Amino acid sequence: MIWSAHGRLFEMKGMGMRIRKIKMLLLDVDGVMTDGGIFLGPDSIELKRFHVQDGVGIALAKAAGLLVGFITGRDSEAVRRRAKELGIDEVRQGVFHKEEGYEAILKKYGLRDEEIAYVGDDLLDIPILERVGLSICVANGAEDVRRVSRYITKRKGGDGAVREVVEMILKGTGKKKQVIASVLSRPREGEA
Repeated sequence: MIWSAHGRLFEMKGMGMRIRKIKMLLLDVDGVMTDGGIFLGPDSIELKRFHVQDGVGIALAKAAGLLVGFITGRDSEAVRRRAKELGIDEVRQGVFHKEEGYEAILKKYGLRDEEIAYVGDDLLDIPILERVGLSICVANGAEDVRRVSRYITKRKGGDGAVREVVEMILKGTGKKKQVIASVLSRPREGEA
């Protein structure tokens, strides 16, 4: 069984069936990959704080064979850089109506709604959350988003929530130990 952060109980059997269908993890950025804060400096400099545990979570998801993508309403060089560092498969920035970016992703990869897990935190995420196979809201997400989500993380956005989601998916597919072992056994950069 899985408890959501706001006390709803989900039976692993029901969640497991949904989880096993997942082929792609889509993430909002501001409020999910970050804490939602944006630092604006001179000359259009924008800084964001990303949590390293979320980066490791994405590495685990990719090692498990999942596609990973970002859909965000803002356009940011910081997001492009982080996406490149993490090997993100799909990045859609500056998409106010996120469902348009979502539709393009489904078409590009030949996926169906039930094969997508989506993590959001605010109102612009609701149209996607209402469609996907596994809808997830971070612990500090807006109440309206919490209401339409199947799972609410224990961790806040920008504080390891993505890692929590990835581990839940890996556990639900029975791949957690195997994927972690494969990531840990990889040679370090510079090693043959």
